[in-house]
Amino acid sequence: MPDATSSPTGPILIVEDEAIVAADLEQRLERLGYNIMGPAASASEALALARMCTPQLALMDIRLQGPVDGIAVAEILRKELDVPVIFLTAHADQATLDRAKVAESFGYLLKPFDERMLQITIEMAIYKHRVECERKRLAEELAAAQAEVKVLSGLLPICSGCKQIETDNGGWERIETYITKRSEAAFSHTMCPDCLRKLYPEIAETILAKAGKARRPSSSTAL
Repeated sequence: MPDATSSPTGPILIVEDEAIVAADLEQRLERLGYNIMGPAASASEALALARMCTPQLALMDIRLQGPVDGIAVAEILRKELDVPVIFLTAHADQATLDRAKVAESFGYLLKPFDERMLQITIEMAIYKHRVECERKRLAEELAAAQAEVKVLSGLLPICSGCKQIETDNGGWERIETYITKRSEAAFSHTMCPDCLRKLYPEIAETILAKAGKARRPSSSTAL
């Protein structure tokens, strides 16, 4: 029986065009406690079943009826539905193995099957796929978190007169608006002593004295 902690729920899709082999494989999987989908004897039938109800795993014969073989079906299942695939074959030639590698299979079983090896290969494939999905999820969460962190860098084209900054589309924005849109910074408005003296000379010293910030005008103010 498959371990409940390592084998998530969901059927296993059998794709095998030899009826006797498919029936034997189905019986073995049922004895091991797996839910079965299929068997499918062709690429079109396999894809139709998978699209109807996504399996947790596919056991895929490499040689199938029709023009599309099991390796091509496996590539479609991985791209469209993220279904891990274990290849079944009586052929172990190097060319077939190389194509199976490109299809990113999760295992490779030679016929006739050893039942214990069949179970081990299935459970390892399910476990590896679960780990892969978790890594993808964490990577997506990290990317989303990084996207929220806004950092300003580089040369900013700022007007020497009004101090507005030119945007990428040729417009101009107040400096606080520009920075707020493109960073996590926020602004609170106040007034420096020099500007206070320039704009409100009659009350500036009184305000600064009360605030404990009285100081002599800077050289830049004198100019």
